[in-house]
Amino acid sequence: MQLQSSLVKNAFTASIPVCMGYIPLGIVFGFLCVQAGASWWIPPISSVLIYGGAVQYMMIPMLAADMSVASIAFATAVVNLRHVFYGLSLLDRLHSAGWKKWLIAFLLTDETYSLITTEKKDAPIDRLVLIALFDYSWWILGSLIGGLLGAAATIELAGFDFVLTSLFAMLLCEQWRGRVNSKPLWVALIGYAVARFISADNALAIAIAICALGAILFAFQKKPLPKVARSAGGSSHE
Repeated sequence: MQLQSSLVKNAFTASIPVCMGYIPLGIVFGFLCVQAGASWWIPPISSVLIYGGAVQYMMIPMLAADMSVASIAFATAVVNLRHVFYGLSLLDRLHSAGWKKWLIAFLLTDETYSLITTEKKDAPIDRLVLIALFDYSWWILGSLIGGLLGAAATIELAGFDFVLTSLFAMLLCEQWRGRVNSKPLWVALIGYAVARFISADNALAIAIAICALGAILFAFQKKPLPKVARSAGGSSHE
């Protein structure tokens, strides 16, 4: 496809905010991956083929713990399930994009989706593709730099891999601060305990299934209808 230089420049500019996040996060991912025992080229290759930041981070401790392929695959599918809904919301916009819509579907991430949905409705499809490709490139570049830095490091940073765990723990605390309903948290804790008892190798996959079932049950719980006082004449009052 022939692209105007202005179109490329504008798409590049639009991707700068994502660049500022993807390159640092990609560097950390690549570094942690190599520190966990992978070769320097594994991070960039995984970014090319998988391109799922959260999933790639999650896979580092899972691979280090020698978890089963089934658990890793199931966890990956669950974490990336939201991308299905991203794609569905863009069907009307991309219905006439031909093969480019499949490319955008592969390149969709939380940040790329956010950029695409903020574009004008009449924005050229090529612009959307370029934005997605630039975001993709930033993540790969960060992963490559991190992999090279990890391979060049002469010392092993003990405990550096715990940064991600502590980050998730902090996010969990912030998310649940001030919440009255603690049922989902208890379901997660009990679900993981049960999963560990059933099968330690597949604990994560089983725990996710239990949590999903619990979420469905909570969603279908019927809430009591608000009581409405009625006067003798049949009129309602709040």
